[in-house]
Amino acid sequence: MLLDDPSAEFHDFFERHYAELGRLSSLLTGEADAADDLAADALVALWQRWDRLREAEHPLAYARGVVANLARERIRSATRERRRVALFWSRGAQPAPGPDVAAVVDVRAALDRLPFRKRACVVLRHAFDLSEKDTARALGISVGTVKSQTAKGLAELERVLGVQAARDMATERGSR
Repeated sequence: MLLDDPSAEFHDFFERHYAELGRLSSLLTGEADAADDLAADALVALWQRWDRLREAEHPLAYARGVVANLARERIRSATRERRRVALFWSRGAQPAPGPDVAAVVDVRAALDRLPFRKRACVVLRHAFDLSEKDTARALGISVGTVKSQTAKGLAELERVLGVQAARDMATERGSR
């Protein structure tokens, strides 16, 4: 293939970034099974626009944004489905059991509790070691929003996990 062949360029992009995009979708959705599907869907969307994206300054940031949007939609869809099922099967108000604090020791479970934007900022900043600017670009938000959402997300993780566990998570930047 020629060096400037769009198919070859996309194939190279795919090979370099598919695993990372899968890991990002897994961390954002909390569903390891859906990770490959979301990464593949994002890459299909990129391929459809590759003629424009290949000239872009940051195609990976765009890809991360596509994954984040697909993950957000998957979460919203699952939430709507759970509400429909709960409404259909509910037989009146039943008290919900309180949270099992002892079971909330896993960072993954704590991340799942964060609202999407906070989770996305924490994951991109600390699990993927992106700068605030790159995180803002990937999510389509301002750097200031990244700073505040990351700080608030880490504060919530500290409340759930305890101060030391949250600090350990923040210092393990990109070690996975």
